[in-house]
Amino acid sequence: MAEKTEKKPNIFVRAGKGSVKFIRDTKNEIKKIVWPTPKAVFRNMGVVLVMIVVLGAFIFGLDVAFTNLLKLVMDVAA
Repeated sequence: MAEKTEKKPNIFVRAGKGSVKFIRDTKNEIKKIVWPTPKAVFRNMGVVLVMIVVLGAFIFGLDVAFTNLLKLVMDVAA
């Protein structure tokens, strides 16, 4: 019994079909995205900016405290 082997299409045909499927799937996934409203974006941006200021002030405070501590230690050691 001789089995018939199925001939594969060439690489360009397979790549073309894969590319078309990828683009179609990507388009379908983009349709599923729920975009935030401008109001939500600005509210979230405000939260982010406030957190940046708070963390910046905290790190600045630590820097000043450790700098003064180091000066104190260096003066004692000298």
